[in-house]
Amino acid sequence: MVRILKAVLPALVLVTVAGCSSSADTDEQRLSEQRKNYCMQLGTWQKARNAASSDTLDSSAAYDEVGGTAQDALVAMQPLRDETVGAGRTLGEATAAAMNAAEPEAEGLVVKYCADAGFETLTR
Repeated sequence: MVRILKAVLPALVLVTVAGCSSSADTDEQRLSEQRKNYCMQLGTWQKARNAASSDTLDSSAAYDEVGGTAQDALVAMQPLRDETVGAGRTLGEATAAAMNAAEPEAEGLVVKYCADAGFETLTR
């Protein structure tokens, strides 16, 4: 019985540790994908907003596009909303302030969040 335990116990420990490592890697990969998606949607919103402010031909269509891209960015932000971005704000608060109140400081915080996550090229 002791021999069996000596042989089985290290194998069980190895399987348990490998399982935790794999799970942690998967969680980190999912978090990175969520951040990338958010930053991509944020950049799309910024581009649409900038185009709408300079587009005078069909401003209602341009603003509809801005609204749609803002909604996409807000949906992408949901799983990350409680992450801190500085100035005592969460990502959710800063995103809402940037999009709803056109607050430059808040937009700077979310752009910095994307840069810190390694996705600075996705924002404008």
